[in-house]
Amino acid sequence: MLIRTLRRLQPLFILLALLFIALLLRSQWQELQSYAWQISPVWLMLSAGWLVAAWGVEVAIWRRLLRTVGGRLPYRSALRIWFLSAIVRYIPGNIWQPLSITLLAQQRGVKPEATLTSIVLYQAIITLAVAPIAAIYFAGTGNWGVLTDVMREVAPWLIVIGLAPPAVFIAQPAWLIAMVNWGLQRLGRSRLPYGLTRTELLYALALAAIDWLLWGAAFATLAFGIHAYPPADLWTLAWHLIAIYPVAYVIGFLSFITPSGLGVREGALYLLLAPVIGGATITLLALAMRVWTTLGEVIAAGVSALIPDPVVRVAAPSVSDAPAADLRERLT
Repeated sequence: MLIRTLRRLQPLFILLALLFIALLLRSQWQELQSYAWQISPVWLMLSAGWLVAAWGVEVAIWRRLLRTVGGRLPYRSALRIWFLSAIVRYIPGNIWQPLSITLLAQQRGVKPEATLTSIVLYQAIITLAVAPIAAIYFAGTGNWGVLTDVMREVAPWLIVIGLAPPAVFIAQPAWLIAMVNWGLQRLGRSRLPYGLTRTELLYALALAAIDWLLWGAAFATLAFGIHAYPPADLWTLAWHLIAIYPVAYVIGFLSFITPSGLGVREGALYLLLAPVIGGATITLLALAMRVWTTLGEVIAAGVSALIPDPVVRVAAPSVSDAPAADLRERLT
């Protein structure tokens, strides 16, 4: 009931997110008007390269988790499914990307239960992997953005709380699968009798941390590609941008109220980085990164659609033999 209500309210959330972005732009308008654009093709090419590398690592993580729960896909097929499904997450509803991945994988012989489990595991692990990055950054810099003074007293406790979930699941990796199976049962799907070893979980978390650092590098090099910073400031700014982008991304993802964290991610970037690089600059960079990644996903999806998949498409046997409409209903 709650999920259905939130889904119906999502157009309102999107309007509110757009209104927030408009107000943010308005508050920084004078500074934005005087912003000196200085495009550097070299930095932009580096940013594009980091993005491609990050996507490649993401597909490798998902494919490995899919294999863990009994599904197998060639890397080329997984890559194609990933990009063809990426752009649909901007449609209101937050269920279209996993639904698309599930249906495309089913055409290649992967059970819907296995795909759903791998997607949930992927999202859980990619979220948990941000905790150590955030802990190292906040403990090392003491920067909590505009909230630094407010957070000073509780910062150590927040760092400990943030590190607790990955520590618990590393100690008891079976609990993660148990939680996923509980979710599957709530969706009316069958439990999967597969386990996740500590070694496998640590490997996935390490890959996820690398993935986040690649995303942060893409954000930092994009910033250097559209704004000329003194060479002496590049390294200092880079670490702030690299570490904070994953944190803001996960905050947007966990909000669950707008597609791809629209507005929430930008707000988090502003709150955490405005004191470091200026309100107008981070507002522009946050929006530029949104456009940059969306453009990259559209291009990748277009290329994927043009390249034929060499794998023979077959219908996957499903434990429940649920049709696509029923699967969509259970996801929503």
